Amino acid sequence: MTTKDTTVEKAIKPTAVKKPAVKKAPAKSSDEKAVVAKATSGKYIEAVGRRKTSTARVRITESSKESISINDKEVPVYFPTADMQNIIAEAIEKSKVAGKFIITAKVVGGGIHSQAEAVRHGLSRAIVKFDEETRKRLKKLGFLKRDPGMKERRKFGLKKARKAPQWSKR
Repeated sequence: MTTKDTTVEKAIKPTAVKKPAVKKAPAKSSDEKAVVAKATSGKYIEAVGRRKTSTARVRITESSKESISINDKEVPVYFPTADMQNIIAEAIEKSKVAGKFIITAKVVGGGIHSQAEAVRHGLSRAIVKFDEETRKRLKKLGFLKRDPGMKERRKFGLKKARKAPQWSKR
């Protein structure tokens, strides 16, 4: 072999690439697993709620006591302000459904306020599936309507969606 051949072989020879370390979520205790399993096992009603770019998958299960968890966290932990907690509670209060529920929600995308309204939308839809008579009341309040307002995409030649660069005559 000539010296050119060895340089070509070195260039072609694959090098080992390190894979990034994957962080594992902390293991749940047996009590937490039992509560989650109890909430998701049995008969439940599932509905999807959306607002802007947020999506919430909400499940309601009939129970003797009421509890709400969002992304496996309690409501005051996930939504720290009283305003956002009230947004979620509105759907339950205004529907006047007699039964108590275990409510679990998985929320992705958007901002925290948008997520709260997505949970309310999904919860309202689930309550309507549970009791069809609540539909009229919730529809009048606007809880069954998806708010589609999203940020408009940026167009080429412009600085933002509609903002043009400064114009000069000369």
